[in-house]
Amino acid sequence: MIESPLLTKLTGYIGGRWTDNAEGNTFDVYNPATGAVIAQVASMSEQEVTAAVEAGKSALRLTNPYSIETRRKWLEDIRDALKEHREEIGRILCLEHGKPLQEAQGEVDYAAGFFDYCSTHIQALDAHTIPEKPKNCTWTVHYRPVGVTGLITPWNFPIGMIAKKLSAALAAGCPSVIKPASETPLTMIALFSLMDQHTDLPDGMVNLVMGKASVIGKVLCESPDVPMLSFTGSTEVGRKLVLDTAEQVKKLALELGGNAPFIVFDDADLDAAADNLIANKFRGGGQTCVCANRIFVHEKVADAFGDKLAERVNKMTVGDGINGDVDIGPLINKAGFDKVKRHLEDALEKGAKLVAGKQPGELGEGLFFPPTVITEVTRDMCCYREETFGPLVPMALFRTEDEVIEAGNDTEFGLASYVFTGDAERAQRVAAGLRFGHCGWNTGTGPTPEAPFGGMKASGIGREGGLEGLFEFVEPQTVPRGF
Repeated sequence: MIESPLLTKLTGYIGGRWTDNAEGNTFDVYNPATGAVIAQVASMSEQEVTAAVEAGKSALRLTNPYSIETRRKWLEDIRDALKEHREEIGRILCLEHGKPLQEAQGEVDYAAGFFDYCSTHIQALDAHTIPEKPKNCTWTVHYRPVGVTGLITPWNFPIGMIAKKLSAALAAGCPSVIKPASETPLTMIALFSLMDQHTDLPDGMVNLVMGKASVIGKVLCESPDVPMLSFTGSTEVGRKLVLDTAEQVKKLALELGGNAPFIVFDDADLDAAADNLIANKFRGGGQTCVCANRIFVHEKVADAFGDKLAERVNKMTVGDGINGDVDIGPLINKAGFDKVKRHLEDALEKGAKLVAGKQPGELGEGLFFPPTVITEVTRDMCCYREETFGPLVPMALFRTEDEVIEAGNDTEFGLASYVFTGDAERAQRVAAGLRFGHCGWNTGTGPTPEAPFGGMKASGIGREGGLEGLFEFVEPQTVPRGF
């Protein structure tokens, strides 16, 4: 079982107190690298989730709001605590998720960046008076907290995803009820330990509930005291949240699935494109919504690019992330492993060629899936149509700019995309034509705290990061004053 000074409690946190399940119900947390149970965590009941909502409601202040200075201090304290304890939080994250230790600790730095950005720019949420005086009135715009928010996060970035949401919610003065993924609750508990020890947050400002999504989601969707939900996860669940909250017309912030195109033109720097693809695709074992899912390579450079990619992939190591000397850890669970294997089998059966990795029959026991590259991918293959969420690189050919824009957009998703070309005008044209909220030009980098990130089409609603993300948890209220 895991031991840590940040995990002395394995329960929920409601109204400023660590709160166990009244019936003693728990669920197991596994280390995906070993298959061992490393913790048993309290599974909260409907009554306890309701109590968390009530605690959040009691912390909400509208007529005497928390000052910007107070809220900035909250954000700075969390930022500093994350930085101070980055190694231990990264270790916990590595053990329950499986990603390499250095990568896990880097995610803690990434999370701290969101609290830093919001603290630095929180003044943007101060009231302002417009210069015009229409209708012979002075017009002041205030940014009011939307209210108690439900924050639901996935397992692939256990500290990064909550940082995006919680930093903006606290900057707005919004209490929150937070539900982490059941695969990775320990990192969230560690964060709450830090907030409990190192901040002066009012009781009920942050609340932690863990357990069954059906139980927790029901309360958050049905409660009139939760006017907003922020969710990162699958498009399937996102659609359900839209339906389940429609009657109350809740505000939703949704970051959903992706099917990212990674486009390499014949004038691209092939070494730089290959290096960026490796860094992009294999982060978190390929279990990210922003990683390249379909690689389109111009037919003139396809063989050369494939060789460079295979050379790099064949040097990568796979193993237990806690060792710190591996490139890729295990996949999160058996379902995730089986999906990647199914995509590989389907592609090979339909004519794709394996250029790096193992044949499906050569895969061993456990959840370790080697980095794999296939070529001659076509639109009828599962790896083209669906988000693989694993270390499989499917390469397809293209000839013209218009052709690859159409192919890139041939998906319901619109989260991230990447274009590699030495022609600046072409890059601008292609980026404008791709219906994705993020389009990297000669870079495979994903989101950053300083810039807005979110999806088009079925990839979501709203933005996280940047000033746009800072404003997600407020409601503008306009107050005209007559003379």
